[in-house]
Amino acid sequence: MAVLVTGATGFVGSWLARKLSEQGEEVRVLHRPKSSLEDLKGVRFTSCLGDVTDAISLKSACKGVDTVFHLAGVVGYSKKLRPMMEAVNVGGTKNVLDAINPAQKLVYMSSVVAIGASFKPEVLNEESPFTIHHLDLSYFETKRAAEKLVVEACSKNQAQAVILNPSTIYGATDAKKGSRKTQVKVAKGKFPFYTSGGASIVSVHDVVDAIISARTKGRNGERYILCGENLTIKDMLTRIAQLAGVEPPAHYLPNFAVHAIGRVGDIMEKMGKKGPLTSENAWTSTMYHWFDHSKATRELGFNPRPAQEAFAESVNWMKQNGILN
Repeated sequence: MAVLVTGATGFVGSWLARKLSEQGEEVRVLHRPKSSLEDLKGVRFTSCLGDVTDAISLKSACKGVDTVFHLAGVVGYSKKLRPMMEAVNVGGTKNVLDAINPAQKLVYMSSVVAIGASFKPEVLNEESPFTIHHLDLSYFETKRAAEKLVVEACSKNQAQAVILNPSTIYGATDAKKGSRKTQVKVAKGKFPFYTSGGASIVSVHDVVDAIISARTKGRNGERYILCGENLTIKDMLTRIAQLAGVEPPAHYLPNFAVHAIGRVGDIMEKMGKKGPLTSENAWTSTMYHWFDHSKATRELGFNPRPAQEAFAESVNWMKQNGILN
């Protein structure tokens, strides 16, 4: 039987498609006609033209597959991108659920943002209450809404699915991601600031292994956090800079300043211009995104490597591809 990967032209999706192909799976890739397939070079796969927002093409791609790995999604931190995130993250997931039957397995790639974040240095798990609804952060809310659809489908026996919540993922080719611009500037020695808050770092290889493991070991309707070391933003950026051989960010940007810049960015966005930050960026960059992977370790055999290895692979890829020149 074949497997379908949505989002296979992206960072994690391309690594997953490659690993599945290497394991002898018959891989189908759903992608738009103009999508770049550069990261899928050397991967054996069947091309399925379409989009998760196009229910007809999605239903065709899902026909006859054993498992759907649904990774397609939009990451954004502005109100301007909210409609697109609603359409892709929420609407696309609904379309996937409508396209499959209960005999097919769904492995849904959610995010730790669906679990939340904290204003203080505390570690969250799968059962932690979501305490930031009042911020109405677009990416957080749309991933949470999509996850809710999956859980409801499982509870009604309309689908058999496993939900995965990865944290901040590093590895080769991650510098291509639009959300990784700050880290690239840090590696170039061109970003002098750090903020409060923290992030949980995980290697793309460990995430891919967990995705494949979840297919057979994950319990129906359950969510699993895939995270690694919990680091402060300062520590994270310092490590990246050191690996790149440049001076790390030395100036602390206090929260009030970050939020002020974010508010200015909101005004600029309404005027059709792009600012350095939005309010959603500001909140995200000053909170603690620290998590516990114990459940995934117990049930999926998840064993994340040190953050330093993930950072090193990311920085080495940037060096080898001339991004830091």
